[in-house]
Amino acid sequence: MPERSGSFGALSDVPDDKVVVLGLVSTKFDRMEHADQLADRIREASRFFPAEQLALSTQCGFASAGPGNAISEGAQENKLRLVGEVANRVCRDGG
Repeated sequence: MPERSGSFGALSDVPDDKVVVLGLVSTKFDRMEHADQLADRIREASRFFPAEQLALSTQCGFASAGPGNAISEGAQENKLRLVGEVANRVCRDGG
């Protein structure tokens, strides 16, 4: 998974009554993120905001304006499955 700029420190400023959706899965390329790395990033975010109020998602939708993204339909399906699998694992393991 490519390194992203910044940290999750800004989550400390989010009001307690909110849910934060972490867009950690790319919608631009077929390359799959590693489930363990995604789970680690969620755990890292939970140091700044309650894990039970964190959600995992793709960075945005799979369609875009212009020529579109270099991602196959199969990869899109696999990435959505990955989001569900990692979210279930992190919730089950407690963050």
